[in-house]
Amino acid sequence: MYRVIKALNHNAVLALEAGTSREYLILGKGIGFGKKVSERIEPGAESTVYSLTTVSERGKAKELLKELEPVWLEMANEILCAAEKEFGEVDRDVLFPLADHIAFAVKRLERGEVIANLLTQDIQVLFYREYKVASLLRDLLREEREMELPEDEIGYVALHVHSATAGEKVSSSMQIAAAVRECVTLIEQDTGKQIDVQTLAYNRLMNHIKYMAARVMTGEKLKLDMNKYISHEYPASYKIAETVCEHLGRHLKKPLPETETGYLAMHIERVYGEEM
Repeated sequence: MYRVIKALNHNAVLALEAGTSREYLILGKGIGFGKKVSERIEPGAESTVYSLTTVSERGKAKELLKELEPVWLEMANEILCAAEKEFGEVDRDVLFPLADHIAFAVKRLERGEVIANLLTQDIQVLFYREYKVASLLRDLLREEREMELPEDEIGYVALHVHSATAGEKVSSSMQIAAAVRECVTLIEQDTGKQIDVQTLAYNRLMNHIKYMAARVMTGEKLKLDMNKYISHEYPASYKIAETVCEHLGRHLKKPLPETETGYLAMHIERVYGEEM
């Protein structure tokens, strides 16, 4: 049971948990309609309750709430609900930084500013399902403000969705995407050949580097060592993999375990096959 502090609009209320001083944001269709201060409410199954004690990279939830229009909170909530359907359990604390990002994106569009995201195509591959969920924001903004959201903005929203599903900071997701892009570029430079981004092998390579970077950041290590076999069977790919692993280690400021080299070489070989 909760006691209303303030109805933000028809679908959002600020409330206290009964018998405590803990504040919450409650979002749900019609939850705020006609509600008065101190009125007691019980959120239904379709309502979502958010604690205002959370802290994110963008600041404290309670402070962010003061600056956000309820409509951006509602949109962020819809995106998280869609993410929950797609992935299962999600971290709802992402609501406030996501709503804050949406608010800034709208301000940029209103001012005619275009924000470039050089990693958009990589994000589409690395976080395909997250990008699909984030694309919901395009429809929401069309309906609410008749605005057209650029692909680059959706790419940033996808990172917030990934943060909600993987428990990873948005900055960490961006770092991984940037590291993957640098590695792919390095492979192309070493071979002198562009990688066909439409192939399944490319998709597997991108995802392998993503998880490789994630393993380095978490300290996880591969148990099977394939280096001796791969270096003998595919020496050209193995040599490139050594260069890429060394570069990735410098980028992430953490050395890669030697066992990563053989697995990466195997994926490089799949991409180029007999071309090298």
